Amino acid sequence: MLKRKKTKGKKRPIAVTVIGAAIVVLFIVRLYQVFKPLYDMGLFQLGMVGRQFYTSQGLTGMGWAIIDSASYFILAIGLVIVLIGFLRMRRWSWVMLMTWVGISMVVGLVDYFYVGQPNYVIMASDVVIAFALSQVEVQRIFGIRTDISELLS
Repeated sequence: MLKRKKTKGKKRPIAVTVIGAAIVVLFIVRLYQVFKPLYDMGLFQLGMVGRQFYTSQGLTGMGWAIIDSASYFILAIGLVIVLIGFLRMRRWSWVMLMTWVGISMVVGLVDYFYVGQPNYVIMASDVVIAFALSQVEVQRIFGIRTDISELLS
């Protein structure tokens, strides 16, 4: 069995905790988005018996609701994986989270300017996460940024 690494020299900055809390908020919002389309289509009240998901013209409203819910469920699972890596202070989680936030900000801005249905909670969480990830101490602890003095010694 593998032994855990000692994190004696790696203290977790408060920004990491703030980012973890923001990820939990994003998880709750994504979980809500998993169930909302299914509830709106009446799946929980009427069940799935006798429902059509696909016709010769394409997907029905229920088919699109299931695809929406499945995509948000995948996002929610991805958030949990990134959160675990982030709280363990793994470098890959910092890179993945920064990429995730960048893409999410673009999608949020497109929703705001062109679709007209922005999700302000996700947009605000993305901004908080982006600012917290950009802090020098957070980048140092994840090994993204190094000082010249550290390289010389």
